[in-house]
Amino acid sequence: MRVILVMIDGLRPDAIARANTPTLHHIIANGAHTLNARSVMPSVTLPCHTSIFHSVPPERHGITTNLWTPMARPLPGLIEVAKDADKRCAFFTNWEELRDLNRPGGLFMSFMINESYNLDDGDRLVTDAALPHLGAMDFSFVYLGTVDSAGHFYGWMSDEYLRQVERADAELGRIVAALPSDAALIVQADHGGHDRFHGTDMPEDMTIPWLIYGNGIRKGHAIQRAVSLLDTAPTVAKLLDLKTPREWEGASVDEALA
Repeated sequence: MRVILVMIDGLRPDAIARANTPTLHHIIANGAHTLNARSVMPSVTLPCHTSIFHSVPPERHGITTNLWTPMARPLPGLIEVAKDADKRCAFFTNWEELRDLNRPGGLFMSFMINESYNLDDGDRLVTDAALPHLGAMDFSFVYLGTVDSAGHFYGWMSDEYLRQVERADAELGRIVAALPSDAALIVQADHGGHDRFHGTDMPEDMTIPWLIYGNGIRKGHAIQRAVSLLDTAPTVAKLLDLKTPREWEGASVDEALA
């Protein structure tokens, strides 16, 4: 079993219907999904990702801005748990601040190009780097950062933002086309946004899509249970047959598993 986590930073669930997103619609129709998953407060990228990879809220891990600081009470993250089980993990990103989501030595492979503000090619460069290696990794994290940038540049749900969602959907389509037969794919956002901002507890900022598709996943299922960012790492751990640390506060979304 392999697991690929694709993050579309800043993707609002209502943008999936407003934009031309055939790949996201294909995943929804052929996998399990919720368009009402919850982010964490503050709904900011680095706090959200730290919660995703450590399955605890910001009040536990202490990251409350996009400036990383060491945890006062460290706990194992997803990459450390996977590395301890001899799993190969890889990151493919276009925003350097994500380098602190795991401790040094945890990744088998890491690619970063600082192009999240490049709306034309920033996500394509990440996908280009990831595609040749998805079949060789047990866990791959593919971060597409340009949708969030378009929101900050032009405003969430603006025409320009929706066009960028379409570009991200096209890159996701390339990943789906190359998906190994033994792989499960999780696609989610970290937060939404409103106007040209995010970080509040407004529904526009806090509501995110959470989709799962592929090997071992139910088809055409609308997830009924509440899902949050904290549930991603336990779900990946369940799929990879990893032991879940007792400090984690989320739970695997077993309802989505076939």
